[in-house]
Amino acid sequence: MSSPHPFTPPIKALTFDIFGTAVDWRTPITTALTTAATNKLTSPAFATLPKATQSRLQSLTPQDWSAFAQSWRDAYNTFTHSFEPGTTPWKDVDTLHRESLASLLEEEEWGLAGVYDDGELDALSRSWHFLTPWPDVAEGVRRLNAGFATASLSNGNTALLEDLNEYARLGLGRLVSAEDFKEYKPSGKVYLGACRMLGLEPSQVAMVATHLTDLAAARGYGMRTVYVERPGEGEWKADEERYVQAREWVDVWVAEGEGGFEEVAKRLGV
Repeated sequence: MSSPHPFTPPIKALTFDIFGTAVDWRTPITTALTTAATNKLTSPAFATLPKATQSRLQSLTPQDWSAFAQSWRDAYNTFTHSFEPGTTPWKDVDTLHRESLASLLEEEEWGLAGVYDDGELDALSRSWHFLTPWPDVAEGVRRLNAGFATASLSNGNTALLEDLNEYARLGLGRLVSAEDFKEYKPSGKVYLGACRMLGLEPSQVAMVATHLTDLAAARGYGMRTVYVERPGEGEWKADEERYVQAREWVDVWVAEGEGGFEEVAKRLGV
């Protein structure tokens, strides 16, 4: 006997969070940071750095660079969640990544001010354009495209999403960015604006994300919800009341190891 369809009435489109949900950002960004440090250590420019900076750069391990990558990601989250329309000056995510990278390097914790020139900082920031898709994404989206409209719904700016969609071969039918609305999720202007761009009511669109805060916001504006668990992306602990409650209101819950986007397609009958 087949399982009941998770959406009644049925949905017509799915919108996808990208960072963490469709692509693994942590591994590629850590690799990019580690590679840049290794290249600097073997470059002539290394000898021109202050001795303290040389020592600090030499001491950093891949684990340290993984922590740096998390701090870089945290700077993005802090900015987007604290953004106040009409008060906070708008900046796209490419600009945010570039500025926060420079700021982190200058922090006392890292002690790496002046290690990279502007060109190297630009190149490192562009690493966010070339992230690795989770293994289930391409096939899952291909199948979902057979039955639904698909689109990104990401805080990433349009140029960033275009590169990711091509490089990671995400296969999304449309790219919707917070940049289109000059606000960031969890603003209702972003969720509702995406639905309008798709020509649909919120109840006809499901938000797919690995972050329950994203899904809770989308649900608050009338969208349906699909949770896809990804390693390292959990925001709420399993013993928290809000997590327990989410198990009740999320429409489709795909745990880690259950097949990701391919399992979403299966449960939606495509």
